Amino acid sequence: MIRKGLIALRASVKFISVFILAALLIIGVIIFLYKPIYEVYIGGEFVGYSEDKQKLQQKINDYLDGDEEEHIAFVQVDNLPTYQLCMLKKDIVTNDDEIYSMVKESGTAYYKYYAIAVNNEEQLYVSSFQEAQQAVDELKAKNSSNVAGLSIAVKYSEELGELKQTEEAVAALYNKKKVTSKAVISSTNTSVANARSKTGPSIPIAFRYPVASPRISSRFGTRWGRQHAGLDLAVPTGTDVYASAAGTVTFAGWNSGGYGYLVIISHGNGVQTYYAHNSKIMCSVGQTVSAGDLVAKAGNTGRSYGSHCHFEIRVNGKAYNPELYL
Repeated sequence: MIRKGLIALRASVKFISVFILAALLIIGVIIFLYKPIYEVYIGGEFVGYSEDKQKLQQKINDYLDGDEEEHIAFVQVDNLPTYQLCMLKKDIVTNDDEIYSMVKESGTAYYKYYAIAVNNEEQLYVSSFQEAQQAVDELKAKNSSNVAGLSIAVKYSEELGELKQTEEAVAALYNKKKVTSKAVISSTNTSVANARSKTGPSIPIAFRYPVASPRISSRFGTRWGRQHAGLDLAVPTGTDVYASAAGTVTFAGWNSGGYGYLVIISHGNGVQTYYAHNSKIMCSVGQTVSAGDLVAKAGNTGRSYGSHCHFEIRVNGKAYNPELYL
């Protein structure tokens, strides 16, 4: 009886050894012939292969943030790449540069610069607020007759206007006629009052980003054939989401329209902010909040394709580009 058991055990050990050896052989062949690689899709259409997804996406993110060219505030791209991991033969040819070029070709760059206006009529443009303020200060020191009507406004445009140096701006705007009344400079708070899109209203509220150290994964504008009404800020699930400005919570719960767990804060005069796709809500309807108060935890609920905070700024129900007000 014992002998039969030993014979059976030896047979089992032999079978297992052969099975393990065969499995290792198969794995070795796969490793020798194949490698992990990413299939890349844009707008649902296959466009090629990438061996290093992180490197390619970081390059794209840098492009979207305007790092490639001076004066670009950001770049709007309707369809960003999606990736699918697979195993393919080692001789497969990757085309990261070509994929990156496809993304760039579909991008719309928005330039940021500053206009110096006289009596609300734009006269010329400079590259920074510091240059604009310096020009206004020099005109004041020279007692230029138009000082009282000077103002500075931030500009966002698909085309970059002709930019002047500070000295050129002063020379172009200076008027020798003396003023008899005290000059008053009207300079715009570029981060709040006059930050506006081409059709956007002025909003006299100082907004802050709703999450710390955000990375913008999708911007306001046309995306996947329809309007994306807000700004997607990629953060891990559970990240604190804060009120962008002081106000009253008017909605805090599940939204069946795709926002998932949603918080809406009203700031008066028809201005509202939306915080969507949360994993958890940390406030209640009727609660008064200050800028920086915790209102939710970021997540991936509703119609969402990754953990992030979807942030909107609305005026009388209409959504405007949040980046022009932050």
